[in-house]
Amino acid sequence: MALSETENSYQGGEEEADVIVKTCVLGGFSESSETRTLIGSLPEIHEDERVKEVAIEKFKVIMDRYQEQPHLLDPHLEWMTEMLLNFTRSENSPPSLVHLSFKFLFVISKVRGYKIFMQLLPHEVSDVHPVLELMSRQDPKDLETWETRYMLLLWLSVACLIPFDLSRLDGHLESEGVKIREPVMERILAVAKTYLLVSDSPRDAASVLVSKFMTRPDVKHKRLGDFLDWSLTTISQTSAHSVIEIMMLDGVLQSLAKLFKHGKRDDLLQYAPIVLRCLEQKELSESSEAKLRKIYVKLIQRLGLTFLKPRLAAWRYQRGNRSLAANLAISHAAAAAAAVSPETETQEQDEDYDIPEEVETVIEHLLVGLKDKETVVRWSAAKGIGRVTGRLPQELADDVVGSVLDCFSFQETDNAWHGGCLALAELGRRGLLLPSRLTDVVPLIIKSLSYDEKRGACSVGSNVRDAACYVCWSFSRAYEPKELQPFVTQIASALLITAVFDRNVNCRRAASAAFQENVGRQGTFPHGIDILTAADYFSVGNISNCYLNISVYIASFPEYTKSIIDHLISRKINHWDSAIRELATKALHNLTPQAPDYMATTVLPQLLTAAVAVDLHGRHGAILACGEITYALYKVALLTNRSVMDIISPESVDALKNIHNVLHERKQYRGFGGGLMRPAICSLIEKLSLSKMPFKDDPIITGWQCLIDDTIKSLHLFSSGPKMNIVVAVVTALSALCEEYYQDKTNQADAQIQDVLISQYLDGLKSSQVLTRCGSARALGCLPGFMVHSKLKQIFEGLQHMCAVSQKEGNFTEARRDAVRSVAQVFMKAGVCRHGCPDSVLCSENIAEVYGVLLSSLNDYTTDSRGDVGAWVREAAMTSLKELTLMVANSAPEILSPNLVKSMMCCLAQQAAEKIDHYRAHAGNIFLHLLHNTEPVVPHIPHKVELLSIFPVETITSLNWNAPSQAFKYIAQLLGLPEYQYHTLLGLSVSVGGITESTVHHSSQSLFVFLKEIQNDSDALTQFAQTLLRIFRDNLHNDRVCVPLLKMLSQMLANSFFEIFTTQENHQVCVDFLVLCKELRKSRDVVKLRACVDVFCGLIQFQGDVRKKVLSQLLLLLCHPFPVIRKTTSSEMYEMLLTYDDITDPDVLDDVMTLLSDTEWESDLTTVRTHRNQLCDWLGVPRPQPITKGPAQVS
Repeated sequence: MALSETENSYQGGEEEADVIVKTCVLGGFSESSETRTLIGSLPEIHEDERVKEVAIEKFKVIMDRYQEQPHLLDPHLEWMTEMLLNFTRSENSPPSLVHLSFKFLFVISKVRGYKIFMQLLPHEVSDVHPVLELMSRQDPKDLETWETRYMLLLWLSVACLIPFDLSRLDGHLESEGVKIREPVMERILAVAKTYLLVSDSPRDAASVLVSKFMTRPDVKHKRLGDFLDWSLTTISQTSAHSVIEIMMLDGVLQSLAKLFKHGKRDDLLQYAPIVLRCLEQKELSESSEAKLRKIYVKLIQRLGLTFLKPRLAAWRYQRGNRSLAANLAISHAAAAAAAVSPETETQEQDEDYDIPEEVETVIEHLLVGLKDKETVVRWSAAKGIGRVTGRLPQELADDVVGSVLDCFSFQETDNAWHGGCLALAELGRRGLLLPSRLTDVVPLIIKSLSYDEKRGACSVGSNVRDAACYVCWSFSRAYEPKELQPFVTQIASALLITAVFDRNVNCRRAASAAFQENVGRQGTFPHGIDILTAADYFSVGNISNCYLNISVYIASFPEYTKSIIDHLISRKINHWDSAIRELATKALHNLTPQAPDYMATTVLPQLLTAAVAVDLHGRHGAILACGEITYALYKVALLTNRSVMDIISPESVDALKNIHNVLHERKQYRGFGGGLMRPAICSLIEKLSLSKMPFKDDPIITGWQCLIDDTIKSLHLFSSGPKMNIVVAVVTALSALCEEYYQDKTNQADAQIQDVLISQYLDGLKSSQVLTRCGSARALGCLPGFMVHSKLKQIFEGLQHMCAVSQKEGNFTEARRDAVRSVAQVFMKAGVCRHGCPDSVLCSENIAEVYGVLLSSLNDYTTDSRGDVGAWVREAAMTSLKELTLMVANSAPEILSPNLVKSMMCCLAQQAAEKIDHYRAHAGNIFLHLLHNTEPVVPHIPHKVELLSIFPVETITSLNWNAPSQAFKYIAQLLGLPEYQYHTLLGLSVSVGGITESTVHHSSQSLFVFLKEIQNDSDALTQFAQTLLRIFRDNLHNDRVCVPLLKMLSQMLANSFFEIFTTQENHQVCVDFLVLCKELRKSRDVVKLRACVDVFCGLIQFQGDVRKKVLSQLLLLLCHPFPVIRKTTSSEMYEMLLTYDDITDPDVLDDVMTLLSDTEWESDLTTVRTHRNQLCDWLGVPRPQPITKGPAQVS
């Protein structure tokens, strides 16, 4: 990875904004002094593994900050490198310090890039032998020190470039007349060969060494042929079946690729045909390893360049200079002349130049590489095509371009399209795609910009579209504006369509970037600057914004209007993703005002044909689009005082009306397609009704109503995904249908239809299917005001009965939620009147009953396998209470009694104190809204003045109810208000005794702050204790409240908040708590029993007879049937005796403690009972007597 080439690739992908900001902020190497200190400390820390690891990680963090701007390190590289190399050169440096120094050097090399970093390494003649010696002492198999070998190989790559014959470094080969030393050339070559075959990163550095070493004049004459023989032999004999063999092949191929890249053509040309034949025989293009296929393509293209003379094609198209400033300085005429003149001068030379036959083979392999399944291989092949074509005569180059264009066939895979785009971009960028070819290329690029092929549950083609954007980006830089002028409209429209309508955010951003480049470089794109301000890189990130807003702005320019609409019709309303289809139809609605006549006369007839076609997705999108466009045309007609019938032709109106009948006859509402067709037709019904189509008393209305009713009854037959979407579509359709077609001239409901519908939906509330109940409840809630008139009591009783029965039985939770919503919706539409009829409006006679249903729903704590599903009902009830209360307070505040308002505010306070963040926030926000609402003011709020001081008006926006740290410190203050104390404490009990750490911590902290304030106030503390006892009694058998309340009580006792009561013997509060806890001792719930043990141990601090009773309960639990309870009780009693040492006689205290700690309380009851009875005697408590209950005896 460290040596992978930096590709000048076009990035159309998404970049993180914070990374961009961070990159711009860096202005220099700010950690210079810290780095100097860190490197200087290496001699002291190299032996301590932990400190050494910390130092390496710290250095990596510092260096990694400069990955995006490595040039900032350049002024500091020299001193860093020198400091680290001094450690490696020193004879006194132990191996661990040397290896650590090379690890640091590798980090620098990785960040700055090995090509730049290599230049800083010492490369004197005196460095060759030391580096070789150090290299020879390394173990190629040591996995811990691979950085050392990597850096030494890079160092050797530079050192071997000394401008002297290597034989002059050998000196006298005989050492003391005994041993013959190996020449330096042989030693370096042996090192290179060794490390080309290893499986770690030094293999990459070894390939660099080969490319530098084998191109030396003295080495290439003596060893180049031998090395190539060794390489080809290794390739031929390696099977690539194992990981090790794959790594060996990779190393050898890398070395050959770099060798043919850096070596002179004259030296390598004689070997190129042999290497090519060897590679063809190996058939590496068929390898399953992408790494091998990529390096194979790299090597093939280098061989192709070796066969061809290193010259720039005189015929290539040249657009000015690389510098934008230089381009602006010269005239277009001069640039054109400069591009033409070389061609005329050297055309003869091109024709006389013979191309070797091997080049055809090379190009064939590169064209195959364009279709590879891996992007890296295709990208390498594309660059190879560009490089090789640049050295070919014009006629042959044109043939290559034609072969690349063959990739753009719908018989080819997406890989071929992607490779073709990359190749065209490379050819265009290098001036090898002549303007005469643009007429063939541009239509293919336009197709590529919308390439999207369905594969199973997803699609392929995003990479093709991204690459097509890259082509457009490269063309903007490659060609003069006059060359692209004929294609500007096509390219601009296609790029903008991709920028706003592509499903993939990377493609949208790539298209936006390409459009921006064209606007800047070409200057001929219509309205380019204006569009760029609306469709910039960040704006196109949100797909809804693209479809619904940006597209409308772009379509306001006539050049783009029809192309945008046509694209949505042809490519998006039949898209495989339903979300895209729906967005497309909404976009068409917004675009209709830009071209209403085109929509009415051209687009709508096309859609009406597609609406009854065979393709499911196309049919779905077309039906939705028909409704959206019709409604948009109705709005357009209103602005010109016309009806929609004046714009839409009678044939289209009949076709719109007939869609339902066609689908019904074909039975296309059934099965999988029905899940799409039903909501689509419901959407069409809604839009046609809102458009006031003249269908009153038409048989189609009956057909539509039958579909709606059948859908509500059949909801349970559809898959879980679209169910709720169907419900929403059905309800909105029903509401619009009733509003438009079931009202007579006197604005009254058609009595017959009213009776039928309401009776039918009331019967649906009794269905055995939960979704039918949901649909029926929502249907009742969506009926217009005139439909519920004189039927209000009947509807309310049906909803009320369904809520009461299902809540009692604990089922149909979703239906209960929808019924509670519908109660508010029905009365909101009916209105409010103090002295009105309870069958028509909300009045003084029925308001208490309505509020009673909603307030009882706030006590819905139904749970099932999904958790606290009752929260859905509570949330709906809170919303309904808010809506009704504001309506009543605005129109008839006198019917709001103090008791109703008090009950509502107390219940909201309870919900605002509970443990689930989302529902606590919902309750808290409604509580504050009702408290601070001024138009209208909600009357009779208890303790309103105190509440306003606790919750000032700024808390509406500043208080985050979702955060326990903020919410509970406010809500706990309500405990000081008598009207709110019960409900607030009830909610807090669940939070304080819960299991979520943050909720428990902050709620208990806020509760304890309040208790500390009243700790010495006997009356206030007594009132608080009585409230707590009342909650305890009311919820004694309600585990949801009882268990958390016991945990909360245990915490309060442990913190001595009732210490003021302990001075009195047998205080009534303690007696009452003891009585209640004794009831719970009979439970079989382990969690509840453990909580009881904690409370008993806390109650021991009270004086008098109550203490003996508490001890008696604890001793009974020591012989509980559950071993875990016996063990828990003994442990808690041991801690209790340590805390309260006045419980028993000091003479027996040690014996009691010893017996509690040493006894195996989980053993059999007979043994345990003996020890328990001994404790009874020591503590002065009567021994419990066995009570006979049938055949069993229980202590």
